[in-house]
Parts: sequence; C-alpha cells; structure tokens
Amino acid sequence: MGPLDGVKVLEMGVWVAGPAAGGILADWGADVVKIEPPGIGDPARLFATMLGSDLPFNPPFEMDNRSKRSIVIDLATPAGQELGLELVDDADVFVTNVRQAGLERIGFDPQSLLARNGQLVYCAITGFGLEGPDRDRAAYDIAAFWARSGIAHMLTQPGAHPPFQRGGMGDHNTGLAAAGAVAAALYSREKTGNGQLVSTSLLREGVYTLSFDLAASLRFGVGLAVADRKTMGNPCINNYQDKEGRWFWIVGLEGDRHWPPLARAAGHPEWLEDPRFVDAQARAANSEVLITALDEAFATRTRAEWSEVFAAEPDLWWSPVQDLEEVLADEQVHAAGALCEVPDQGATTLLPASPCDFHGTPWQPRWMAPEQGQHTDEVLGEMGRDAGTIAELRSKGVVA
Repeated sequence: MGPLDGVKVLEMGVWVAGPAAGGILADWGADVVKIEPPGIGDPARLFATMLGSDLPFNPPFEMDNRSKRSIVIDLATPAGQELGLELVDDADVFVTNVRQAGLERIGFDPQSLLARNGQLVYCAITGFGLEGPDRDRAAYDIAAFWARSGIAHMLTQPGAHPPFQRGGMGDHNTGLAAAGAVAAALYSREKTGNGQLVSTSLLREGVYTLSFDLAASLRFGVGLAVADRKTMGNPCINNYQDKEGRWFWIVGLEGDRHWPPLARAAGHPEWLEDPRFVDAQARAANSEVLITALDEAFATRTRAEWSEVFAAEPDLWWSPVQDLEEVLADEQVHAAGALCEVPDQGATTLLPASPCDFHGTPWQPRWMAPEQGQHTDEVLGEMGRDAGTIAELRSKGVVA
C-alpha cells in the first residue's frame, strides 16, 4: 500500500500546507493520524462555506485529507497534552504547520518532542522560517510564497495590478517539499537510528520557485525584466490567440532551431530570408513587428486547425492554454495519472492525485477525508483505553 506502508505519522495541520504534506504521506501509504482541536477542528473544514457551496462536499479539504484518521484532542488541557505526547511516543513522523510559539506553549516544539522520542522525524512547516524577526509571523501562502518571495511582482505587467494566485498553490508546493524532506530523513534514520528536525517554509519555497530569476540577479547584479508578450526578445516562446480568441503557447526556447518550423507553420516561409528575422539577434531587435505579424497570421484559424498544422512540424513545440473543463477532459491528464478514484461509501470520488508514482510499490487512496473526530475512539482503543475511559475523557472535554 505505497512505499511508506508501516510508517506512523502524527499530523497537527491547519488549512493547507501541513495537511498537504500529511496528505502526500498518506497517499504514499503512511498511517496518518490527524489531531484536531474541539470546535471547528481544522479551519480548512470551513472551505465549503467559503466557496458558497450548498452541497455536502468540501473539495479542498477532501483533497488534502483523504486516507487519514481524525482524532479530536483538546491540547490546551493537561490530560489532552498527555494523550498527544503518548501518540508522539509511538510515531515515526510529526508534521505541523502550527506556529512554533504556540507549539512551545503546549510542549510540542521540536526540542521537547525530539527529547522525548529520539527516532522521531519532526517536520516543521512555517510561513517565514524558524529563525529571524518574522519567525512567528502569521502567513498564508499568498503572503509569504506569492507576494513576499517576488513571484507576484515578476508576473505583474507595468501599470497592471499583481495577479491573484490560485488557492493553495504555494501551500501544495511547500507540502510536497516537506514530504520529500520527511522521506529523506526517514532514509537517514535507517542508517543512523536517529530522528531529526526537518523544516521548510512558504517563503523559502517561493524563493526556490523563482530561483531562475533570483540566481540571474545574484550573478549578474541586475534583475531580469518582467515579460511582455508584445516585446518578447524571442518571439518563438510566446502566447498567441486563434481566430476564436483562444490562447496557445509556442515554446521554441531554442530560437534558431525553432524559428524555421514556426515561420513555415505560420504560412510565411519567406520570413526565413527576411533580414529583419534572419537570426536571433535580428528577431529580438524587431520583435514587436514579428509578434504583430504572427498575431495576424494566427488569427486566421482555430486552435484545432492550428494543431493539425503544427503536427506537420516535429520541431514546433506548443501547448493549448486550457481551461479547467478542458484539463479534466484531456486524455493525457488521465493517462498521466493526474486524477485518482478515492473509495467513497461503496462508490468512488474523482480527485486530483498527488504528483508522484512508485512503480515498484504503487500507492492508492484508501478513503475520503474523515469527519472531525471520526476515529477518536478507534485511535484511543489502539492506545489501550477502554470504552469507559474514553467516555470519561469525552465527558471532561479532553477528547471528542
């Protein structure tokens, strides 16, 4: 049941980044027990209301919390803290994106838990890192990953407003990084017998995502310009519209290699001899003229018609700019395993898959996201509590 079958993960995750890491580990076969507080539990359970849905579904929460078990413990109480620490004693991995200051107050900081369980892999996901003046600052991914890292700026055209990121983009990238770090630390533990703290942050992942630009800035001492499709220095890597206004992207990164098939496909083989476009330097100097001419050419046919034209040129690389309906209908999306069937009360529900496959130890989702506290009794039973003890804990508000 996946490469992490037999690994016990304790997750104290909220919203998206922490649960995304735990969700990937659950996809990979780990037994993930999700500790939720009383009341609303993981606040991501509110996504359904935020989306304005009148259906009994919560797709963002379902995506990141399938195949987990949920237990409700009030960690603000001494008895609840003892239960939580007992779960830590039996865990291989602890994953959290709760702010470290809050974890310190209840004794769930890295130093405390690693002192208690020396084989534990403690995965801390933060907004801005474990050190520095903003270590305890609250952050969603739109703040730390999108805005502060420079990504939003580098996608903003002069005079335009910064674009909005889609929900959870930075969170899911950070969750994937965290899952990879956990796997590496488990491998290290196999050799050394020791657990360790691993960490990542939304800001760090944002900087890494923008590392092409930042590396150039560090080495050259100046920043790269924000791209403008009307003046792209290499018109062979640009987006264009068909006669119906549908966009597609030409991805001819190697200009001299990809320019001839593009010129032929656009119906202008004579451009290959035109001194304005004869080489990369000339095309860059005359990019506005060339892009305008390409716009006029591509506006004469539909995207479907252009796909047949492009197919005749093996060195013309391109992709349609697809909307969500097209993505979900894309045969290659399904063939690539990008969607998975999750067992759901005798049927299945289709959801996005996490992005890695293991062909020797294949994974599969086991069940939909749990109800809040759905497995409290089950997990406490595994900890040796009988029905009477569980009832007493529940009556005192320690568990739910």
